[in-house]
Amino acid sequence: MTKIYVGNLPFSATEQSLRELFAQYGTVQSIKIVTDQQTGQSRGFAFVEMPSFEAARAIDGLNGKNLGGRPLRVNEAQERARAGGPRRHR
Repeated sequence: MTKIYVGNLPFSATEQSLRELFAQYGTVQSIKIVTDQQTGQSRGFAFVEMPSFEAARAIDGLNGKNLGGRPLRVNEAQERARAGGPRRHR
């Protein structure tokens, strides 16, 4: 399973519209549109999980594709280091 980062999303994008877009390339396992904790509004990016081979095709086919007037940025998601790191005692 590969996690795909989808950036530069129009704020009107929905889970259903992303599912339809990515389903053209294979089986969509999950979709998570990231929202602001305070307002509940989209932050303009999402994560989509697909089987690896299908994910590679989706990345190639959708990176730069226009959605709602915005060119999508689509690539394999990178794990982010946790904020703060190890705690030091003095």
